[in-house]
Amino acid sequence: MTIEKSSTPSSAFLLAGTASGVGKTTVTLAIIAALRRRGLVVQPFKSGPDFLDTGHQTRIAGRISRNLDTWMMSHDSNRLVLQQAANGADVIVAEGVMGLFDGKDGTTESGSSAEIAKVLKLPVVLVVDASKSARSIAAVLLGFETFDPTLPLAGVILNRVASERHFRILETAILSRCSTLILGWLPRSQSVSIPERHLGLQTAEEHADPAHSPEAQFEALATLAESHLNLDHLLSLRCGVDLTPVPAPRLVIDAPRVRRGVARDAAFTFYYEDNFDLLREQGAEIVPFSPLQDRALPASLDALYLGGGYPELYASQLSNNTSMLMTIREFVASKRPVYAECGGMMYLTRSITTKDGQEHEMVNTLPFAVEMTSHLDRFGYVTVELARDCLLGPAGTTVRGHSFHYSQIPDKTDGMSALSKSYKVDYSLSARQEFEGFGLPETNLLASYIHLHFRADPAVARPRYITGRKMDQPGMIALPYELDHVGSRIHVSSKRITQIRVKVGQPRAVNHQIKFSQQMAQRFRIKP
Repeated sequence: MTIEKSSTPSSAFLLAGTASGVGKTTVTLAIIAALRRRGLVVQPFKSGPDFLDTGHQTRIAGRISRNLDTWMMSHDSNRLVLQQAANGADVIVAEGVMGLFDGKDGTTESGSSAEIAKVLKLPVVLVVDASKSARSIAAVLLGFETFDPTLPLAGVILNRVASERHFRILETAILSRCSTLILGWLPRSQSVSIPERHLGLQTAEEHADPAHSPEAQFEALATLAESHLNLDHLLSLRCGVDLTPVPAPRLVIDAPRVRRGVARDAAFTFYYEDNFDLLREQGAEIVPFSPLQDRALPASLDALYLGGGYPELYASQLSNNTSMLMTIREFVASKRPVYAECGGMMYLTRSITTKDGQEHEMVNTLPFAVEMTSHLDRFGYVTVELARDCLLGPAGTTVRGHSFHYSQIPDKTDGMSALSKSYKVDYSLSARQEFEGFGLPETNLLASYIHLHFRADPAVARPRYITGRKMDQPGMIALPYELDHVGSRIHVSSKRITQIRVKVGQPRAVNHQIKFSQQMAQRFRIKP
């Protein structure tokens, strides 16, 4: 099939599984590689709160993968992410999360791949692990066909099939009872397998074995999909959402550009790309650095962002880089903003004790240590309400994220009483509530186990504090639209602007800017 080039994708689909572990990522990567080998530009997406699969998708697609999530973000935000990221691509390939209908809880479709497919009108291709199945495969597929009549399946791909003969048995069973089109099958292949560990797949940065180099894996994946899947039919699938990119309204701060240092190396890889986008829209310059390799922070930084990752795997190397530890300790003491999530927070503690019992000294800014465990601790979606004013905004602000870690703070820890706690955390799966989000007196530090998605409330991305001083200077909302005539007056009836309505008058292209006090712009929504 020939795809006509345009600024918006002409093909789009979502690959969902019957459960976690059925091989969605391998199937997704194989399809991306095969389509790229045909000369197509592929924009990948991953459903749900995932940092590992997005890294592999980015490496194979050659374009940054984005997260879609209908629980952490509004439906409009998901559509905006889809539209903006897909600009210039030929094909959208989205990978689901867990099983097709798995989401926030067991009673609703909130946060599930099914909800994402409905909101974004993406055709669903089901991936089934057929390794230990024969006729029963038809019962599984029939259940997914009938579970939600409003979500028809566009096709099914059978994964981990033992042989051609095995496929024929599966095919006969499916054709006898099901209506979903079989789009092919993939055999189990060691050449494209990605090793796993406690948080999931190994990261995309880990390819020490030459036999599994990125180039070799790309070719193996592409050949696998070309040989076994109906790619032409996949390319015939369409997204029902208008993919014409819409520029997002943004807050432009009338202040010096903020240089925000971001820890990015093999130890710190867990970031939502949309968080960076929102920070850039707010005037930030993203300056990457490596706590593993660099001896000191980049010059003239205004703030630090320490994301999650696998600091426990590199604990010895991080601990031995004493020059970087001292530099970050001094940065925190300078009262400049430091925001740390999960692995980034662990890095700021006194020490990390790995599963072999070895204790490794860290930055020693937070007055407690962490220790690795053999079980998940605090797993699932969370809602965070700011219990006090902090780096992310005023008390009462609500933002969403997720928790997923194999470490803990020992129950009896000296120094915890000195910490402030800015988060009131509500865990969706356990219904547990606790106060978290650690800060220190005389600093602008905020550290937490929670991974936040800034698009849950984009106002949290704005530079609230610079060099210890709260920013109160005027700002403006830039409207990058071609609008009709705009009235010269805007009535503000409260202390906080929540919506700006623009009246339509004489047709005239304008570039209009609305000035306002930043204190009045904690949250805003523009409705042209």
